Amino acid sequence: MANHLYQRDLPDGLDLGPVVAIDCESMGLNPNRDRLCVVQLSSGDGDAHLVQIARGQTDAPNIVRLLTDPAVLKLFHFGRFDIAILLRTFGALTAPVYCTKIASRLVRTYTDRHGLKVLLQEQVGVDISKQQQSSDWGAAQLTDAQIGYAASDVLHLHKLRDRLTAMLDREGRTEMAQACFDFLPMRARLDLAGWPETDIFAHS
Repeated sequence: MANHLYQRDLPDGLDLGPVVAIDCESMGLNPNRDRLCVVQLSSGDGDAHLVQIARGQTDAPNIVRLLTDPAVLKLFHFGRFDIAILLRTFGALTAPVYCTKIASRLVRTYTDRHGLKVLLQEQVGVDISKQQQSSDWGAAQLTDAQIGYAASDVLHLHKLRDRLTAMLDREGRTEMAQACFDFLPMRARLDLAGWPETDIFAHS
């Protein structure tokens, strides 16, 4: 198991397989205001691949190729934000996708706790630290603690997806979940276009 750190883009020829876990670190949680700083990815093999994105950077051909590859499922936790900030930065709409937060909300209706830390504790038996969640991701040099934190956000998503998928199937909500995943890229587009807090399905 290793963490690999790159600048600006993934290396040429890196094959992360048919299901890739992805997460993003940024200067804040407003994708229209805050810049993307780090994209971390994992194929589920125990290795994490972190890409530092430069201030003002708008191209990353290898990342974009992966995000838009219809043969690769992109796996997120709260993909709504990640998809939006990736679209804002690179102009690429990520699809197809799977979001473990959406899956959790649909099937773990016995709780209102759907954060990644809680999910990994309950479903995978892994305890991750969230200490670096609020730190300066725009720094030129990432600390070992930041790298470890960023890696932990993607290393276990494949196992978590397996657990949640089994629960969705058991409870008869697989089709519902898939429809939500399919809509998620458009939900991210709505966020960027000016409807971040509006439920367009509401009566008023």
